[in-house]
Amino acid sequence: MQDEPQLRLNPLRNAPNLLTLMRMCMAPFLVAAILEGHFLLSFILFVAAGLTDGLDGLLARMLKQRSVLGHYLDPVADKLLLSTLFLVLFYKGLMPGTVTVLVFGRDVGILLVSAILYAAVGRREFYPSIFGKANTLAQISAVAAVLLSQITPAWHWVAVTRSVALGATIVLTVASGLHYAWLVSRRASTPAVNNTAAK
Repeated sequence: MQDEPQLRLNPLRNAPNLLTLMRMCMAPFLVAAILEGHFLLSFILFVAAGLTDGLDGLLARMLKQRSVLGHYLDPVADKLLLSTLFLVLFYKGLMPGTVTVLVFGRDVGILLVSAILYAAVGRREFYPSIFGKANTLAQISAVAAVLLSQITPAWHWVAVTRSVALGATIVLTVASGLHYAWLVSRRASTPAVNNTAAK
């Protein structure tokens, strides 16, 4: 009982949030590795970032260390890392422009709309949908496949995986964006207090 108030007062001290912050700090090193053409290193760093993404959620549940900061920090870290990697890979000529524009535009749009709704009507309880989670998985697969294709260009299954992952990313980015727009139009007309109580 004594640890709970301390945890609320010091959300940065719990393990899940530290892992999330570590993932955010890895972004500059990943970008540098890709820009310098060290694709094996960038792939290893990306896998490590993915492991921290899985571990922070697992630890938050196992250790009962969920916090308000972690609730918002985790998706921001994911969007920051993935959107940055899509832009860098596009700059290097390794990521199709259509995919990059869709991914980056969707993430920026969601962040802007969320900020506007919070400032205007105090809404902040936008939980990730199944489409959003599937889209994140597709984006991770796409980035991993693109990086892996630079390490093992002769492996046919890597090229197939890359094509499938990029196609899935396009479809799920559009689907999750439309679903989010529907959620916004639906929830914006509902008082935040009532919605929160229903959850």
